[in-house]
Amino acid sequence: MSKLIQRYTAGERTNHWVVAIAFVLAALSGLALFHPAFFFFSHLLGGGTWARILHPFIGAVMFLFFIAMASRFWRFNRIVPADRQWMKRIGDVLRNRDEGLPEPGKYNAGQKYLFWVMVISIPVLLVSGIVIWQPWFAPYFPIWLMRLAVVVHALAAWVVILGIVVHVYAAIWVKGTIQAMTRGTVSEAWAKYHHRAWYREMTGK
Repeated sequence: MSKLIQRYTAGERTNHWVVAIAFVLAALSGLALFHPAFFFFSHLLGGGTWARILHPFIGAVMFLFFIAMASRFWRFNRIVPADRQWMKRIGDVLRNRDEGLPEPGKYNAGQKYLFWVMVISIPVLLVSGIVIWQPWFAPYFPIWLMRLAVVVHALAAWVVILGIVVHVYAAIWVKGTIQAMTRGTVSEAWAKYHHRAWYREMTGK
């Protein structure tokens, strides 16, 4: 039986799940406010009024915990030349043709690029959200800036939602990934196959 390697600590997993839960609540309440077709999502927070009140607070919680998570993981997500080579052969990756591919560290190039997309998009959500946050901050900004902020906020939200959809799909697609964020461990076989450079670092093999 393959030995287990710790991939995430209890604190890292807790941080991740707080961000995940806050994201789901913020995304669904945001969609409810974005278009009438999604208004039924507002019932998750007690109706339209409560969705409008709670949405920005939930978003702020998500931002704070995301920053804490990003500060833990940024050093593992630095883009290196091997990542660019990996991305050039993304077709082979999707076909499970691993021969000659650069050995991924703790995160592969796809995960790293998604990380940086989130690092850019989530602060944009916060800043644009503050500009349109009624009644606390919006009255201090000119109407043209508020209108611009609404558009920017919506675009950034769709980028984050699509990014998280990709993230969840990949976690389900790569068997054993979800266990890493629920139990904190992965098998040596999983680490060797998916993140060989990290496997060597962790085991010395």
